[in-house]
Amino acid sequence: MRAPSTLSTPMARFADALLAVDLPALPVDPRRQTVSFIDERVQTMTSVPRFGVKAIGIGVDILSKLVGVDRVISLVTKLPIPLLAEYPRLIRSLAFAYIWETWPATQTDGAQ
Repeated sequence: MRAPSTLSTPMARFADALLAVDLPALPVDPRRQTVSFIDERVQTMTSVPRFGVKAIGIGVDILSKLVGVDRVISLVTKLPIPLLAEYPRLIRSLAFAYIWETWPATQTDGAQ
């Protein structure tokens, strides 16, 4: 079981956990930089999409605290639930673009 995150926003906590699963060899510092980038991008969205992403993020965060983040990651990445399934896709698209733009030699498991 994963240790509780000390990150401050629901998006950051979920993004950190999702990247730890998707890119297990990505070092901690690049992962934190990537999570920070994702969080900043969400803050710059226009008001309606930002509200939606934050609302989904809060729901996912509450569910993660109740049943565990690993179970929630498994659920939202496998079930085609409208809008909810887009949440990890948004995080992944921002993360992968940032990681391979910033550190182009990164391997598919996150090793640098």
